[in-house]
Amino acid sequence: MSIIDDIAADQMNMEFTKKGLRPIFHVSEKAKLVIIGQAPGLRVQNSGIMWDDASGDRLREWIGVGKDTFYDSGKIGVIPMDFYYPGKGKWGDLPPRRGVANKWHPKLLELMPDVQLIILVGSYAQKYYLNLGYQSKITDVIKNYKNCLPLYFPIVHPSPRNNIWIKKNPWFEQEVVPELKEIISKILSD
Repeated sequence: MSIIDDIAADQMNMEFTKKGLRPIFHVSEKAKLVIIGQAPGLRVQNSGIMWDDASGDRLREWIGVGKDTFYDSGKIGVIPMDFYYPGKGKWGDLPPRRGVANKWHPKLLELMPDVQLIILVGSYAQKYYLNLGYQSKITDVIKNYKNCLPLYFPIVHPSPRNNIWIKKNPWFEQEVVPELKEIISKILSD
């Protein structure tokens, strides 16, 4: 069985598997960059294509890669904090289910031995990988992204829902995004 079959067969994922849904992620032995986000949205779950939405368009713009490189080069891995759309909540999508990252992320990352940078997209990935408490302010984490290098690079989620945050924090697109693009360009050109 492949890792995708193992994840689909996991008891915690059976409700999704029984509906015919496949786990959404991408690993490649050639990956040099991994993007860890929260969970697929409904559109992505239905299409089966990671970051196939407005958030993905903005993310690719921020990291300076086109769709060909993102999807077809094998140099970029994508691992969400949950492999399935968690459903709708009062204020947006529900959070990723607990326990998914603990169980599966180490196994997936092991399959990508040449990873040089992990982009942590949004608060769920940042709190998990950077061992942040619930009191941590994501704006501060992103402002101080250099403290997370060389392995991690935290960014705000590129969702259109974060347009207000992006407008309030122009330094992100003026200072952080250009450095992110530069680092990624060097990694992917090797």
